[in-house]
Amino acid sequence: MRYLCGLSVLLLLCGCNQEEMLQKFSTPADQAVAKDYIDHLRAHDFDEIEKAADDSIKGKNLHDTLVKMADLVPPGEPTSIKLVGAQHFSTPEATSVNTTFEYNFGGKWFLINVAVKTKGDAKTIVGFHVNPETQPLELQNRFSLYGKSVAAYIVLAMAIAAALLTLFTLVVCAKTPMPSRKWLWILFILVGVGKFSVNWTTERWDIAPLYIQLFSASAIAPLNGPWTISASVPLGAILFLMRRKRKADTVQGNDALQG
Repeated sequence: MRYLCGLSVLLLLCGCNQEEMLQKFSTPADQAVAKDYIDHLRAHDFDEIEKAADDSIKGKNLHDTLVKMADLVPPGEPTSIKLVGAQHFSTPEATSVNTTFEYNFGGKWFLINVAVKTKGDAKTIVGFHVNPETQPLELQNRFSLYGKSVAAYIVLAMAIAAALLTLFTLVVCAKTPMPSRKWLWILFILVGVGKFSVNWTTERWDIAPLYIQLFSASAIAPLNGPWTISASVPLGAILFLMRRKRKADTVQGNDALQG
């Protein structure tokens, strides 16, 4: 129970750190600017948005696009607004902040993204998107074993098996008498080679042959994002166990000959 409580606290702290990181990428002032443009869109006040539009997105279709986006958003005040994504890009000439909010209108969910470029004292909109969602991101990307493909289950099983084999081999290596360079074997055992990964939400595959991964497995997810499960070949663990078995067989053979 103590270990479970400790793990829960660690996960909570990780979540808090991710939320704090989002606040650093998009400050309260940046978020206020983005929300102001979203309010103009919801009010069908397109003039203010078109005036602030950067030259890179201006065109004869901009007004029609804004009308279509505004028509997607339900009338009335949102039930909740949540910051779910933020990116910050800086160059010597300008700074861009890309902010994404999750708007809830009585059970109807929308991801609304606004990208604002600051050059000197001038702010311009370089991106504006409205995407309806069937459910909040937290539910879309939650980890669940239900309804996944056989391929996803295989990657998950590979990741668990690789991690367990790595841990088992580390213990065996630590207990095995070796004249020298045990630390080299430990380092070799700790990492896996190559990477097979699957996005647990979309089930999209990815293979990276030239990759080194600690403990030969990983499970990571950004804040409100999908889990990615990865497995590597525990080459160091396999070679160490094979080498140990050959030595054991040699010792047994010598004992049999002496007997």
